[in-house]
Amino acid sequence: MSKYLVDKFLYTIDRDPELVERYRDDPRGTVEWWEAEQAGSILNCVRAETTTWLKFEPGEREALATHDYPRLFELGAHPFLTLTLFIAMFERDHEPLGFQKEYARRLGHFQLPYPDYAT
Repeated sequence: MSKYLVDKFLYTIDRDPELVERYRDDPRGTVEWWEAEQAGSILNCVRAETTTWLKFEPGEREALATHDYPRLFELGAHPFLTLTLFIAMFERDHEPLGFQKEYARRLGHFQLPYPDYAT
C-alpha cells in the first residue's frame, strides 16, 4: 500500500470544504480526478515538479471510492486523517458524537497491535 498517497489524499481533501462536499457526493469521481490530476504533484509544489508513478493500488482506490474507512484503517491509513475527514463528511447525518461512536463501533473488531500506519 502507498500509505503516503492515501494519507495525502485524505489530508488534502479534508483541508478544502469544497473537496469535502465533492468527495461526499461523488466519491468515485473525486478519487479518479484526484489520482489523475493531483497525486503526481510532489508535495504540492510547482507543476513542473510532477511524477507519473504515484497511483493507488486497486484495493486503496476501491476503499476510498466507497468511503470504506475500516478497510482504509486495515490497509494502514492514518486513523486521525480518516476520522477527521469522515467527521467532516458525515457528522451532520448523526446525533452529536454519533458518527464518532459509529466510527469506533466499525473499527472495534481490531485488536492490538493495530495495523502499522507509519509512513
